[in-house]
Amino acid sequence: METNSRPNRRLRCAIYTRKSSEEGLEQEFNSLDAQREACESYIASQRSEGWACLRERYDDGGFSGGNLERPGLQQLLADVEDGLIDVIVVYKIDRLSRSLMDFSKLVALFDRHGVTFVSVTQSFNTTTSMGRLTLNILLSFAQFEREVTAERIRDKVAASKKKGMWMGGYVPLGYDVVDRKLVVNEDEAARVHGIFERFVELGSATVLARELRWDGVRNKQGTLIDKGYLYRLLSNRVYRGEVVHKGTAYPGEHEAIIGNDLWDQAHAILQESPRKRANNSRSRTPALLKGLIFSDSGVAMTPTSTRKGAKLYRYYVSMDVIKNREAADDTAPTRLAAGMVEDAVVTEIRRILQTPEIVTQVLSALKTNAADISEADALGALHQFSALWAQLFPAEQARIIQLLVQRVTVTAAGLEVDIRREGVAGVIREMIAPRDMEAAE
Repeated sequence: METNSRPNRRLRCAIYTRKSSEEGLEQEFNSLDAQREACESYIASQRSEGWACLRERYDDGGFSGGNLERPGLQQLLADVEDGLIDVIVVYKIDRLSRSLMDFSKLVALFDRHGVTFVSVTQSFNTTTSMGRLTLNILLSFAQFEREVTAERIRDKVAASKKKGMWMGGYVPLGYDVVDRKLVVNEDEAARVHGIFERFVELGSATVLARELRWDGVRNKQGTLIDKGYLYRLLSNRVYRGEVVHKGTAYPGEHEAIIGNDLWDQAHAILQESPRKRANNSRSRTPALLKGLIFSDSGVAMTPTSTRKGAKLYRYYVSMDVIKNREAADDTAPTRLAAGMVEDAVVTEIRRILQTPEIVTQVLSALKTNAADISEADALGALHQFSALWAQLFPAEQARIIQLLVQRVTVTAAGLEVDIRREGVAGVIREMIAPRDMEAAE
């Protein structure tokens, strides 16, 4: 009796190809084409088993096999879940994935949908136990090879850093890279040296960061320097001429920018507790309302402070209390927390600067006395007063308050703030062009 040699059913075969780099992909016949040609030949050899190659292409050029976030692979998986594929054919198993964990997830997905996985150069079939064993062995060796390579790279980096060699990464402000070595950039180095010196003078990264942003000082990437970047700069031992590996510093091949004395002075400040440095900064912060705040009866309120442990408390206290006099109005407060009062006054200034009357007055004054400032810039400064205010360091804030505020009166009902309307336009001009303010001084 003659047997029927025709296969029971047609097996739809999808070919997946991948290349880690984009190099050579522009060629007419590239690595992806070579992989596909080998897979098509293998599928043709299995035609008697009912294998047929699908027209759809599942290619990932320039994608790593370390994860599954690849467009071609994602489309392949979507088609598997839609029941459009019976067999997946690749040139080598690492084309599909280089991760043992990811590969186990893929195999589980294939099993759920009855899909077979085949490698052209590593003959096995995942539907059999022997095929699964072969797959796991191959993947384990591939992972072992990757880990050994990573260890070699780590050992090379460690040995190079111990010799003082710069091993790449972001280039610190103050240096350029020439022939894979750090070379001092004189202009930037002077800026870095100035930052260290100014930090030693001020003792506060918060105040210094505001000052640097106000001066428009930028980092290597062209971004304004903030406090986080400032801390990293002050702690970067590259500026001492050293290279650090896993917390250990080694003498570097490059020239130092910061001398030992200046470095030690800066780090003596950094080693103080953040709370202590913050209190030191606040203790040097001028009282914003000094000479401007009075009680409802006309008695001046003077700034004072007291310390409890490491914490500093600031107040405005009536002179009646300081001189042990009987207050003319016993309903009004005689002692106020300085931070609360100052915040309330600044909030009121923000509100007043938004009123149509003040806006019209400022635009008119600037048009007459500062023709170089456009109406758009003036309106922007008025509406962005909060952002401009936050960039000022304390001495500048105190000066602005003295120019803007005529008097603050403390009553039983709250605060009354009298603005020097004639000074608003001048303050806005100075906040738009801060260097004009310094030149005038």
